Amino acid sequence: MEESISGFKRRGTWDEVVEHGERITRALRDADVDSAAFDDWDEWRPKSHERLGEDVNEKTAQQASVGEGEGEKAGKTPNDDLKTAGEKLSRSYERVEEGDNEGAVESWQDSINYVARAADSAGRKALRKVEDTVYRNVMTQLAPYYFDNELVSANIQRVGRASGDERFVFEVNVNDDELKSMVSETLRDFKDEIDRWHIDTPKETEVAEAVEGVEVPTTDEEHRSNWTTN
Repeated sequence: MEESISGFKRRGTWDEVVEHGERITRALRDADVDSAAFDDWDEWRPKSHERLGEDVNEKTAQQASVGEGEGEKAGKTPNDDLKTAGEKLSRSYERVEEGDNEGAVESWQDSINYVARAADSAGRKALRKVEDTVYRNVMTQLAPYYFDNELVSANIQRVGRASGDERFVFEVNVNDDELKSMVSETLRDFKDEIDRWHIDTPKETEVAEAVEGVEVPTTDEEHRSNWTTN
């Protein structure tokens, strides 16, 4: 692993870069990081059973897309909001006739807000379609697959494919400097204590016990290596 101001970088086979992501995830967990940002990172990071051009591509396209607007978060379609805007506008006219000018202005403003929300939802939906097509067919050919939120920034790309030696470069940066220092220290401890991790695939000792007829001892290091983030 290479460590620099830009993050923690690992070059190697798919299994090696997957392990790199596993170690960083464990280090974050050991630092008591437990948040939606952590869950998003844990979901995106490459897994041993995944493929870069398929699974990681899909996850990157999803996390890179335009987020939901207020209308979408409320579960409303653009047509729903336009209908509500019309109702608010009609109510505004009624209040004018009733002599309630202040209420009329309030209803008119509500109508405008719903029209704007409908336009926002429609625009976001259209933009996502364009984004998805452009990202999957263009951007992944020009740039690494990437992930970015308030907790972690990361990118991974394939190198050496032309020579037949498929290898990858995976760089991960922890965005908070204090937390990054803690992760760095933990990663050094991992390197000293544990040769190989199996975070995604815990060791199966029950089969060995049944076949051999003996109990397989479990050391503290093995217990730590059996820990899973999934």
